[in-house]
Amino acid sequence: MALPAPPPLGAKALPDGTYDGQVVAVTGGGTGLGKGMAVEFARLGAKIAVLSRKPEHLEAGLAALHAVGAEAIAVACDVRDPEAIARAFDEIEARLGPVDVLINNAAGNFPAPAEEMTPNGFRTVVDIVLNGTYNCSREFAVRRLAAGMPGAILNIGATYSWTGGPGTSHSAAAKAGVTNLTQSLAVEWAPDGIRVNCLAPGRFPHEDMPGHMTRHREGETGDNTVPGLRVGELRELGWMATFICSPYASYLSGHTVVLDGANWLRRSLVMPEFVPIREQFGKRAVESGSAKAAIAKTRGDAG
Repeated sequence: MALPAPPPLGAKALPDGTYDGQVVAVTGGGTGLGKGMAVEFARLGAKIAVLSRKPEHLEAGLAALHAVGAEAIAVACDVRDPEAIARAFDEIEARLGPVDVLINNAAGNFPAPAEEMTPNGFRTVVDIVLNGTYNCSREFAVRRLAAGMPGAILNIGATYSWTGGPGTSHSAAAKAGVTNLTQSLAVEWAPDGIRVNCLAPGRFPHEDMPGHMTRHREGETGDNTVPGLRVGELRELGWMATFICSPYASYLSGHTVVLDGANWLRRSLVMPEFVPIREQFGKRAVESGSAKAAIAKTRGDAG
């Protein structure tokens, strides 16, 4: 027994046309979680702007959106650069119209022991995840406030921002900032009709998942390491995102919704032996071919 499987692919969590006429911008929307969310907004009538630094990600995102009949555009943008963000919003407005909903999904992460991480590696993740979320949110709000229009922002958080975790000092710090930023901006902008929420996903396999998740990427959903005994499916993440940003959640703001099958809350009477991060990471790096290269590599998609 496990948590029940979700409705089939193509099912919708909200009425048809919920987002008719609305423009949804998704940073990092060309792959993985961002693409999954973008597709569900498109199914409900939204016009989609996919933002990314990488041409191949823009192409992948557009292909997925066109496959469901969406009106969509791709916009090259680095979320670390406020001027690039302003130009991206200008382009979206010219081609689709003003952005009604912003999904701050762009992220960068690479597991590494804190003492072996370079200052630049730490700074890069914080710049993409935290500063990028702020930069895009600010640009969105400036335009909505000037127009006297409401709007919705959905940030992407992580449960390890509350618990910490080995190998995640840079990402956990950045995601903790995103959680607090969500709360602060929600209070500031609520009087002007702008809602700001955060979604913390659990295990949702996709094409960018690490190699040890291959079996899930290939369609296997069972997972006895989480209380729900299965992983999430991308459409479930999309359904939650579309609900949070919809009129049906118009009184919801400043909240972080966890969607992980109760995984982050689990406790055990029998505690497994703790394995230090250097041993965990060394084993995984050896399996992938190069421990030093894996630790030293600084990577991430800034949108």
